[in-house]
Amino acid sequence: MLGSEICRLLKEKNIPGRAMIRKSTPEEKRKELKTLGLQLVEGDVRDSSTFHNVLEGVTTVISTVSSMPFAYTPGENDIISVDEKGMIEMISAARQAGVKHFIYTSFSGNMNLIFPLSKAKRKVEAHLLQSGMTYTILRPSFFMEGWLSSMVGFDALNGKVSLCGSGSNPAAYISLKDVAKFAVESLNNPAAKNAILELGGPENLKPLDAVKTFEEVLGKKIEIQHMPEEVLQEQFAAATEPMQKSFAGLMCCMAKGDLIDMHETMKKFPVRITSVKEFAQKLI
Repeated sequence: MLGSEICRLLKEKNIPGRAMIRKSTPEEKRKELKTLGLQLVEGDVRDSSTFHNVLEGVTTVISTVSSMPFAYTPGENDIISVDEKGMIEMISAARQAGVKHFIYTSFSGNMNLIFPLSKAKRKVEAHLLQSGMTYTILRPSFFMEGWLSSMVGFDALNGKVSLCGSGSNPAAYISLKDVAKFAVESLNNPAAKNAILELGGPENLKPLDAVKTFEEVLGKKIEIQHMPEEVLQEQFAAATEPMQKSFAGLMCCMAKGDLIDMHETMKKFPVRITSVKEFAQKLI
């Protein structure tokens, strides 16, 4: 979703781009990308031999790839081969191909619990910092499209939500569409050169207050269930499969909250960011 939104913005701004797709990318998705005026090139982060055609003549790379939240398949779709090894090899190949600027999508620096995805993200960040290319590391907080949706039990439209922990620790919910804006703005904004950008929405909002916002917008009462933090920690400790461990880790991070102050960043980036209320209004 994030990559597609970035492609849409590139077209809107008349910026020529190339989209890396897998051989298995459905024809419907290929047609969608072609309508955005992008050149399609087959490649795969799990196979570094495909990088040459993808990177030839490219000056800037924007990477949003991740194995999550798709099905875990060892060796095919897993955190090590995609999020860690694949991205590290892509960065090395980009440097060798003469790429000048690499924009990498990580996640909030406040999410400091150690789990497979966080270890992969931080390893890739460190590799990019040492690459010699101009870097921009985007560190968005919790995506509204994921964490305020039924995907994680926040089914406000049907009147029931499940919250991680007490719901009283504020989080900097951000729309993926706004992350896409920052990615495209980073192409030419001097403030993005060799920068790590912690990204959140216009407010740090308690999940309980997010529920109240949805109640106001929808005009109905929403039933709240809580997943106690102790239970989340037990699930995290018991998880063995890497994606399951990572998702449990992210839920523990949500329970603890994620405060991001966007005031200084907004002085440097002319991006209008979406509030939770605006996000909720667009769902009805």
